[in-house]
Amino acid sequence: MGFPKDFVWGAAAASYQIEGGATDDGKGLSVWDTMSRWPGKVWEGNTGDVACDHYHRYEEDVRLMSEIGLHAYRFSISWPRVLPEGAGAVNEPGLEYYDRMLDALLESGIQPWATLFHWDYPYALYCRGGWLNRDSADWFADYAAVIVDRLSDRVTHWMTQNEPQVYLALGHQTGEHAPGLKLPFSDVLLATHHSLMAHGKAVQAIRARAKTTPVVGFVSAVGVKIPASESADDIEAARECMFAVTEKHVFQEAWFSDPINRGVYPDDGLALFGADMPPIRDGDMEIISQPLDFYALNIYQGQNYAATPEGGCELVPEADGRPLTMMNWRVSPEALYWGPRFLWDRYHVPTAITENGMANCDWVHLDGRVHDPQRIDFLKRYLREYGRAIDDGVEALGYFVWSILDNFEWAFGYSKRFGIIYVDFGTGERILKDSAFWYRAVIESNGAALSEP
Repeated sequence: MGFPKDFVWGAAAASYQIEGGATDDGKGLSVWDTMSRWPGKVWEGNTGDVACDHYHRYEEDVRLMSEIGLHAYRFSISWPRVLPEGAGAVNEPGLEYYDRMLDALLESGIQPWATLFHWDYPYALYCRGGWLNRDSADWFADYAAVIVDRLSDRVTHWMTQNEPQVYLALGHQTGEHAPGLKLPFSDVLLATHHSLMAHGKAVQAIRARAKTTPVVGFVSAVGVKIPASESADDIEAARECMFAVTEKHVFQEAWFSDPINRGVYPDDGLALFGADMPPIRDGDMEIISQPLDFYALNIYQGQNYAATPEGGCELVPEADGRPLTMMNWRVSPEALYWGPRFLWDRYHVPTAITENGMANCDWVHLDGRVHDPQRIDFLKRYLREYGRAIDDGVEALGYFVWSILDNFEWAFGYSKRFGIIYVDFGTGERILKDSAFWYRAVIESNGAALSEP
């Protein structure tokens, strides 16, 4: 197993989950600021008001990133911190914060990978219809222009949106995430179409305005279908299932990856959704399918699928007692082989793993350290599979562990810990977990340490 010489080893986080400073220096409200105050929406009433206080402690956090040896840090920008109303007047202190953070990263030799939108949608724009308003695509493009004009002298790697499958399905269909809506399916599809157009217009803005040659991607939440065996029949069955649209929800890979990479919605989805489909105007699909430099994948788990005698595919139930993380997500390392493999085979766009990790049962031990052997084992198993995919021809730019810090885990509040750095949410103290020291050895060896027992 060999990772490319220029392979990027990083870690990731998101603005609302770590920054805090919820009303500092002119920041506007996001839909998560408002929904986290609804009774019963977030575990124990937690909010991101303080989170990891990264807004005030970013210098300390960058020092810890440097100690781990990260090549890159994937962060997101808070749209309402920069544009408090979502559009119009720019909040200069918000931009200055990102100036300072970028400078600290670069001084430490850490490359910034910026995500324009990771779920903290401006509340002011939500009040104007949010993603249901066709103008939302232009609002997002205008916001992208502000960011690119200011930061592209130091940022080369850009991602437009993080996991729209999640903020549309859970935020607009089931109501579990902000903005907490349970809309008719036709409205969910309308919001989805506008968010895809926003992605395309943001790519156009980045390419038109960047001061350095941009490397542009889109981040997908990938539900991986793993072949139950490596027989040709099971592999093709799993591939077919992974890209099939079979249910009336938008958490389906091809509903995003086909428009973005091929400029069309998949035929099976069009047939299934029928009259619920929004109007698609001339030129919309051309906007959505702007060429990408990489397709970013957030992968945590997968399910096994096998071929049926009729030539279809079916889920293979697993025995009870299978390994689960603290999110009750299945431990399935092969997902980091088959997910990138199937997407590479279908689109031939270079990949990057921009989130992969696990929620573990972590606390500070009596010796003052945080021992997380399960996380080390989890990451080792998954990274070996990504290395296998690379050996088999998948073009890969890098890997970003989720997450750099324990943080506000959306509806789960502070009850779930994904970080390789422990955070005491009462005091703000940071402690490098054992996994952070292990990851440093992986980085130093460019993955060779993964072959060790």
